[in-house]
Amino acid sequence: MRSANEPEADDATLVRLLRRFTVESDQFTRLFGDAHGLHRTDMNALVIVMEATRRGEPITPTELARALHLSGSATTTVLDRLVAAGHVRRDRDQTDRRRIELATSPTAMKAGERFFRPLGVELSRAWRDFSDDERAVIARFLTASIDATAQTRARLSQPRATAGDEAP
Repeated sequence: MRSANEPEADDATLVRLLRRFTVESDQFTRLFGDAHGLHRTDMNALVIVMEATRRGEPITPTELARALHLSGSATTTVLDRLVAAGHVRRDRDQTDRRRIELATSPTAMKAGERFFRPLGVELSRAWRDFSDDERAVIARFLTASIDATAQTRARLSQPRATAGDEAP
């Protein structure tokens, strides 16, 4: 049974809460971008490169373009800004010198950690009263929400068939 101070948990409420969280998260991330002169696309690129760096899986400019849904030239422009700002490095692959790999600079990692640490502290504080079982449900919920969003985005980004292209 839900207590009086707990929010509703129907689908519409959950969607609304996720949307509010997304907006708040975007606004918080915008503060970092503003402080470092980065556009939203620059921030998205930086996060993608940063995650690849953290996983130890180098990403190429072509892979970044695909992830951002940008042309090669638009991705080059984004990378030029990130490199000029000292956030990203273009490194040659040690085994295939023709291949360029992207990596987040140590200063960008430190700046990100410094900026986002207070949010991490506040989130940890907000989550403190959740049990391990509740956290497991939340993690499962968020993972399912991320997967559903990614699948819907992928489906909607596919070219639509024209009337003459539809199968009989």
